[in-house]
Amino acid sequence: MGNPEINNQNLEKDIQTDFHKEMSYGDYLSLDMILSSQNRLSNHHDEMLFIIIHQTSELWMKLIIHELNAAIQCIHRNNLEPSFKMLSRVSRIQQQLIQSWSVLSTLTPSDYMEFREKLGHASGFQSYQNRLIEFALGKKNPHTLVVYKHQPELYQVLNKSLHEPSIYDAAVLALAAHGLVIDEEALNRDWSQSYASNASVEDAWLTVYRNTEKYWDLYELAEKLVDIGHQQQLWRFHHMTTVERIIGHKQGTGGSSGVNYLKRVLDQPFFPELLSLRTKL
Repeated sequence: MGNPEINNQNLEKDIQTDFHKEMSYGDYLSLDMILSSQNRLSNHHDEMLFIIIHQTSELWMKLIIHELNAAIQCIHRNNLEPSFKMLSRVSRIQQQLIQSWSVLSTLTPSDYMEFREKLGHASGFQSYQNRLIEFALGKKNPHTLVVYKHQPELYQVLNKSLHEPSIYDAAVLALAAHGLVIDEEALNRDWSQSYASNASVEDAWLTVYRNTEKYWDLYELAEKLVDIGHQQQLWRFHHMTTVERIIGHKQGTGGSSGVNYLKRVLDQPFFPELLSLRTKL
């Protein structure tokens, strides 16, 4: 480590060292608040891991929502190119989230059982940010909102998102804006319902994929969406396998069937026509 006094003397002369009246790194990031928010309810060593994994995941989810909402607005304005960077960023964040499951998998079943009862009925199923991401990707279920009725402001945020077009709805509207024929029922549907596959949408995407030079921006958008849908499915899969590894087929703390519920969710892919068209190309 060396002598601190010698190290200080060797600092470059312009490095700021006096922060009595200046904003520091910790001030800017509110680290005093962030790093004091890991409040274990047990004395078990591994509960710290459990808390930090979930807290950092929520921070990454906040950034995903930020990027998805901005990308949706770009697509609505028929300004597709800026959305590509945003969607690429979402994909990279998803990779970070997927990797986090491998860290959590170091939690053994015996260790988790030492503090699991402290969670009560708290469960990842209640993550409102994960719900907002699913809504933004087109997976909507009005019945899930009942979980948030005890928080009226949050309920309103989720209800608003539920009734807005998803990023895939925005992409379908963009197809029509580029002169491709889309059924009216796909353009003016009930946004609060999960997207259902439509033959005219598949035909339009097939036209895009068969004429990539003419529809390059739409083609690029489609591939960005496929990447995000794929990463989200990988996240779901690693979630399921990590839960299975730690608690087997026990009921979830929030009352769900646990692994069985997560397996059913895996059968609900995103952006259906972007997958089905590949068979027809």
